[in-house]
Amino acid sequence: MKTITISDEAYVILKKQIEEIDKKEISEFPDIIGKKYFIRTVTYHLTGQVKKITGNMLILENAAWIADSGRFMNAIKNGILKEVEPVDEAIVNINAITDMFPWNHPLPRTQI
Repeated sequence: MKTITISDEAYVILKKQIEEIDKKEISEFPDIIGKKYFIRTVTYHLTGQVKKITGNMLILENAAWIADSGRFMNAIKNGILKEVEPVDEAIVNINAITDMFPWNHPLPRTQI
C-alpha cells in the first residue's frame, strides 16, 4: 500500500471535484424519471418506464426485452415491434446505453 500526502488546500479542491461528479451521476437526468423509452445498449434493446436512477443504474418498470424491433422507424414512430419478451422490472447500466428514444406508445406487455 502506498500513501500520497497532499496539502489541505489540494484536499479541499479534490473533495469538491469528487462531490460535483457524484451530484452529476445522481441527478444528471432527473427529467427522464416516469417517462417511457426505447433503449438501445451495446448488446440488446429494451422498452420501459424509468422508475429511478441509482448511481450508474437505470431502474425500469413494465420493461420488455426487444429481441427484434423490426424496421426501426416503424418501431419508434408507430410502436410496431417484431419480437417482444416482457420482463416487468429491468436494471440497466447507464454506461452500456448507446441511445434512448422516447416511447410514445403503450409499453408492450404481451409476448410476441
